[in-house]
Amino acid sequence: MLHVLYLVHDVSDPAVRRRVKMLRAGGAGITLAGFRRTSSPIAEVEGLEPVDLGPTRDGRFAQRLGAVAKAAMSIGAKLGVVPRPDLIIARNLEMLALARRAKQVFGASVPIVYECLDIHRLVLRNDLIGRLLRGAERHLARDVKLLVTSSPAFIANYFKPFGQIAAPVELIENKYFDTMPVPADRRREDDSPVAPPWRIGWFGALRCRRSLELLAEFTRRQNGRFEVVLRGRPALSEFPDFHAFVEAEPWLCFGGPYRNPEDMAAIYREVHFSWAIDFFEQGQNSEWLLPNRLYEGCRFGAVPVSMASTETGRFLERQDIGVLLAEATPEGLDTALGRMGQDRFGKLKSRVLARNPRTWSYDRSDCLAFVDKLRGLTSVRGTFATEALA
Repeated sequence: MLHVLYLVHDVSDPAVRRRVKMLRAGGAGITLAGFRRTSSPIAEVEGLEPVDLGPTRDGRFAQRLGAVAKAAMSIGAKLGVVPRPDLIIARNLEMLALARRAKQVFGASVPIVYECLDIHRLVLRNDLIGRLLRGAERHLARDVKLLVTSSPAFIANYFKPFGQIAAPVELIENKYFDTMPVPADRRREDDSPVAPPWRIGWFGALRCRRSLELLAEFTRRQNGRFEVVLRGRPALSEFPDFHAFVEAEPWLCFGGPYRNPEDMAAIYREVHFSWAIDFFEQGQNSEWLLPNRLYEGCRFGAVPVSMASTETGRFLERQDIGVLLAEATPEGLDTALGRMGQDRFGKLKSRVLARNPRTWSYDRSDCLAFVDKLRGLTSVRGTFATEALA
């Protein structure tokens, strides 16, 4: 069995749980270690007791650097009790630094995989800070064996033009993970709630103030024909007044966090549309990413709403589904959605349901293929080691 040491920036991130499930479904054993965004250590993730590297703060880059420096000094002792891994996966740049320290602990022959699912705005700056961070990434990734990323636009707009990583690239989209294969003939009938009101679901990491204000203004103009249901984890570092703002809006409601994948079918089948727009890092990461909610919403039949000019919009255009906005204004939303009727919505949803379910989901066969690729990295190492001994 392939044994993976998975180093993560936030053990409490639901996406970490999804990756752990994928690795396990592919036949890998896992040691999970990382930072947390909670006050107390996380007891377990999918039955694993994580090695706790301490707390970090969302949006506090200097604090995170300090936490990484502190963890680098203690990681040898913390990992000394775990089995020697065959391979290390480092999720995000700060964990890549710790992966190299862990590699020294376990032996220089342990290969490293760099998993980068977002391009932070700091590495895109044109000043000294940006150049230093890009240089640090190139140095830390100089001998990684594989880059795992989630959008082709990250490769085209960052990794390739800046020459950051020389390793091969594995594209693993932010698809929903189905433990069982999705039948190609899944039911096609419309199980959406009765409308109006039309419901837009905005689920996941809620970090975009502009989206919140845009949806609030649009629903006020529609005077109740549209409602917005918010679920997930609001980034209070970006809008500390999130809860008060939502409570003051007559057609916005926050339903709290949810479990992924346990609650996904239920929350998406309570809405008609899925908000797949993010202006958090406009012109950069937000325009390049293919978000979790894109795949999750379509997997459960919600019609996605996106900006036409983004990677998500181009993806939807190729699939010939969804509602694409030409401009991010209340008027633009009104043009795209304001006159929605049952007949038009039925056609929009039918197109989503008609797509191959594997467009939106990974199943166990995908997990096996991914772990096989990781196993191949260790076999190459073993071959080189054997040749060197000979």
